Amino acid sequence: MRLNVIYGLEQAGELLTRVDPLDLNALPEAVVERTRQAFGAGVTPEQSVVRIIDDVRREGDAAVRRYAKLLDGAELTEFRIEAKELAEARSKVSPELIDALELAAQRIRDFHQATLPRNWVDLEQGLGELVRPLERVGLYAPGGTAAYPSTVLMTAIPARVAGVKEVILTTPRRGDEPLNPAVMVAADIAGVDAFYQVGGVPAIAAMAYGTESIPKVDKICGPGNIFVAYAKKLVRGQVDIDGIFGPTETVVIADDSAQPGFCAADLIAQAEHDPLATAILVTTSEELVRKIEAELDIQLAAVSRGEMARAALERQGRVVILDTIEEAIELANRIAPEHLCLMIADPWASAGKVKNAGGLFLGEFSPEVMGDYIAGPSHVMPTGGTARFSSALSVHQFLRTMPVVGLSKHTFGKLGNAAVQIAHAEGLTGHSEAVQIRMDYLKGKL
Repeated sequence: MRLNVIYGLEQAGELLTRVDPLDLNALPEAVVERTRQAFGAGVTPEQSVVRIIDDVRREGDAAVRRYAKLLDGAELTEFRIEAKELAEARSKVSPELIDALELAAQRIRDFHQATLPRNWVDLEQGLGELVRPLERVGLYAPGGTAAYPSTVLMTAIPARVAGVKEVILTTPRRGDEPLNPAVMVAADIAGVDAFYQVGGVPAIAAMAYGTESIPKVDKICGPGNIFVAYAKKLVRGQVDIDGIFGPTETVVIADDSAQPGFCAADLIAQAEHDPLATAILVTTSEELVRKIEAELDIQLAAVSRGEMARAALERQGRVVILDTIEEAIELANRIAPEHLCLMIADPWASAGKVKNAGGLFLGEFSPEVMGDYIAGPSHVMPTGGTARFSSALSVHQFLRTMPVVGLSKHTFGKLGNAAVQIAHAEGLTGHSEAVQIRMDYLKGKL
């Protein structure tokens, strides 16, 4: 297939850095039409999300059941999947998959354990910081065109390592179809406390406000479609959220040493997620582009979601041809992609130049797919350019830090006058007196 080609850094920078992760105007017409059918001709996708959240907030379980039927075709009497059912799901998947999930879980656990911050106290300075986990966290695992047991591991395990007391999980049930047993096994492996067969915007609203059956949480984490992302934006403040995630995206930077087949496979792996997924190739070699295009035709015909991947590549896929790898990295820093893959001769030599990326993947044997499943870091990463100011999901997002001030008399005496001066400058005499009375006491004036 022929890819859309852009030449030069400036043109590429203008075209590729204007990303809105919540651009509901970019929805396919079929999705917009489904919204009209469900809510009426005059209701926009944005208004449908607001309506669902408001209804769940007011009506609780009744609204969740109604929307599960309307949106997913699921007749739900009970939302919660019992622990016994999670354990029984192991008999429905292969031993090889269980082993793979266990291996991934261990690598994820080890990675996040290594990044866990610790309490610290400096008695001489009278300062310290206490690290405290959140009490209850709600996780969302998508269940639309594909099921994601990996997302369960990538969200639940960091929360567990952080010490979160209660971890709940929601994922949609589609009609009368049983829940994906691999997702259930992953929940069991990760140690999820409660599993609810509720999805989409109703799940986000239920976790944000609480219902009769689903408890209110302190934080909501996990990826989802654009409706889920918009719902997370609307409930932010009522609860904390991990981020506003738009469609998934990858930038592959490749030089003439790159394997065309590897590059094509990585672009397809990104594009098959979603019709709105973005896969961008940035290269210094036009010859490599022609080889990759030939590989795409061969490989797209062989994958089960080839038509979806092709649609995404035709709609959002881009090739940028630049003069140097330095320009390519500069462009990547402007885009701040969710995933940045360096398929170049010496990727480690260029890693230090990368400033903005959700995750960095170095070399031809570190494809982004390994990050999706088993490398160790969470695959929940910032999209839509938000890697400029946010990070991949980690234990840090499940923790709060509490500064501790415990000044000795000696240290207070050295600092007190400065505090009085600043308080006077701000016109807060009550503040200054709260310090001065202690200074006078230490001086024997009281």
